[in-house]
Amino acid sequence: MTAPLHAIRVIDLSRFLSGPFATQLLADYGADVISVEPPRGRELQGPGARDSYFFLSAHRGKRSLALDVKTPAGRAVLARLLESADVLVENYRPGVLGALGFAPAELLARHPKLIVCSISGFGADGPYASRPGFDPIAQGMSGLMSLTGTDESGPTRVGIAISDLLAGIFAAHGIQLALLARTQTGRGQLVDTSLLEATIGVLSWGAGMYFETGKSPGPAGHHHPLTAPAGRFRARDGYLIVAAANDAIFDRLALALGHSEWLLDPRFAKVGARMANRPALFEGLEEVLATEDVAHWVEMLNAAGVPAGPVLGLADVFTDPQVLAREMLVRLPHPERETFLTTGLPVKLSETPGAIRRAPPLHGEHSPEVLREAGYAEAEIAALAKEGVIGVRTG
Repeated sequence: MTAPLHAIRVIDLSRFLSGPFATQLLADYGADVISVEPPRGRELQGPGARDSYFFLSAHRGKRSLALDVKTPAGRAVLARLLESADVLVENYRPGVLGALGFAPAELLARHPKLIVCSISGFGADGPYASRPGFDPIAQGMSGLMSLTGTDESGPTRVGIAISDLLAGIFAAHGIQLALLARTQTGRGQLVDTSLLEATIGVLSWGAGMYFETGKSPGPAGHHHPLTAPAGRFRARDGYLIVAAANDAIFDRLALALGHSEWLLDPRFAKVGARMANRPALFEGLEEVLATEDVAHWVEMLNAAGVPAGPVLGLADVFTDPQVLAREMLVRLPHPERETFLTTGLPVKLSETPGAIRRAPPLHGEHSPEVLREAGYAEAEIAALAKEGVIGVRTG
């Protein structure tokens, strides 16, 4: 079975996380992604100069070309590679790609079928376009942090670089839409997204609550802001999530916990009343839940038709039978680490599935290979390496 993007070649000029995550998603579904890196080495290294997990988490499935695009010879190599490319991805600040001689509009004029994807902190235009953009800034400026945390903690950053990752997901989505449009029009186009827009784009009902009331809903804390009880509760040995999202499920919860009197209590009879009386309801719930371990309650509540699950640390996530059954942990050989562990593919396609075909590349591992495919002779490749225009992995 052929992966859906098997015929697509992507030149990836991006770095850090948003762009590399976007191109990794494309590689997972068959695209030939050539990651263009500076020949001097990678910026983020782990212990002992090995590749860090920051790098490894966003570069599986790619090939590495170490190329100095700041030199005329390096730019000539890049120009040749673009002749056979379908997609170019970059996450420089707006204007930097143009300063290198590859302005997106000019690229489309030279290569009408090319798709040029730009990811930035704030977008290609607007008063903040030239500002550097990093994940925590986007989390703060998007309003996301105002919805995260508690009244006591104040605005809280999400524990992963969610704005970077969302920008990567939306970039990959936009690229695939542009590829689909190209089958209909025969032409490429510009794809433009940013960390700020990507994060605002998933505010969903958080923004909807503001639109409806004119007031920010504030930090949601450990519980759902629209229904109760739905959130994090303490059991005897840890935490679990209980999601009694409507009246019928709450009725099953009350009966399962041996508190049928809650069904007759006007404070708890309907969702609105439960929201208004959350402190009293939650105190009663945690009093009961404290009598048994998390595993007991998860099994018992699900059997009673009440959605519930444990709050897991990562060590438990990647030994969980459901996670393993859905192949969300993948092991691949790696020359520096022996075994490379990575997360699996969240989207399964029945007819044209994706696959993680190779571990993240070593720095410059595929430089000669990529140049040979572009028509360079061995003597030319050796000369570029000697001049420092390309880096070649040895040993």
